[in-house]
Amino acid sequence: MHISFNKNEVLKGIDLSVEKGEVVSFIGPSGTGKTTLLKCINYLEKPHEGEIQLGDLHLNYENIKKQDILKLRRKTAMVFQMFNIFKHKTVIQNVMDAQIAVQKKSKEEAYENSYKQLEKVGLKEKINEYPSRLSGGQLQRVGIARGLALEPELILFDEPTSALDPELVEEVLRVIEDVAKSGMTTLLVTHEMDFAKRISDKVVFMENGYIVEVGPPEQIFENSENERTRQFLKKIYANQG
Repeated sequence: MHISFNKNEVLKGIDLSVEKGEVVSFIGPSGTGKTTLLKCINYLEKPHEGEIQLGDLHLNYENIKKQDILKLRRKTAMVFQMFNIFKHKTVIQNVMDAQIAVQKKSKEEAYENSYKQLEKVGLKEKINEYPSRLSGGQLQRVGIARGLALEPELILFDEPTSALDPELVEEVLRVIEDVAKSGMTTLLVTHEMDFAKRISDKVVFMENGYIVEVGPPEQIFENSENERTRQFLKKIYANQG
């Protein structure tokens, strides 16, 4: 997969396989293409070349059609770092929206499914609240419930705790861990190294638009043979005190 912005090549040939049910965390310096990669997978950014296979869906980005994009998005859900919650809609309306618009569910079916997902993330008491009355952690849990309500084959988390106050991070990480343990294929961009180490089947270290190293957590965090990976982690842990 390749993508450039204004002649600046951001992804320089990404090639990665993920097994069904795997939890894969992406780590690396800021600005190295991790978020762009997730957006390309979901076609929120348009790669200039590359292919994706998700279950029985195989697409070439160079000749992708509108109906292909729709098929791809019906199989995926993305949780953003800045929540992307509609302020003028209640919690449950936010979760229902995409089910009605994209999946063409009835309002009754969407409501029932939304309530179930909000209960899973600990927000059943907040279904009729408006976003202005929620904490950052609660807003992010609404975002996760919205993604889960789409019943995707693949869920993408883009630094889901980076916009949160430190004391709210743990409540969101607990929900993400529950999602990961449920067997859903999960891709996570994160700066929470200990969390990535704990929940991941595979960790990908990226830098300058390349995948530098891929391996199980114990390899990446404890036995990496890649000098750049070791330098990055040493710096991260030093900054954490």
